[in-house]
Amino acid sequence: QVQLVESGGGLVQAGGSLRLSCAASGRTFSSLIMGWFRQAPGKEREFVASISGSGRNTRYADSVKGRFTISRDNTKNTLDLQMTSLKPEDTAVYYCATRVNLALPTDWENAYANWGQGTQVTVSS
Repeated sequence: QVQLVESGGGLVQAGGSLRLSCAASGRTFSSLIMGWFRQAPGKEREFVASISGSGRNTRYADSVKGRFTISRDNTKNTLDLQMTSLKPEDTAVYYCATRVNLALPTDWENAYANWGQGTQVTVSS
């Protein structure tokens, strides 16, 4: 079982930056494909980015490509999401999770488990 705890959310003005972190414990972190998702009020949770266990392979939602960067430090068991050029539409609760079902597409919520509690990101216009 993996335990995940997100941090780093907050209130930022449009155009600003934030760095989210996800601390993992309970299993060999470097073997896990990790993902970031977000859920805005009244909307379904959506894929943001994923990263392979080694960190060499990443994938992004079109809405954040070029603005967000996912990374990991396997020596510290941490997953990060650097967010730049933030927009009001990036406002959401951000979650990290582990990918557990490789048969499903990497951007499907059901491919992931062990969700953290989430961290709120609010971007003001």
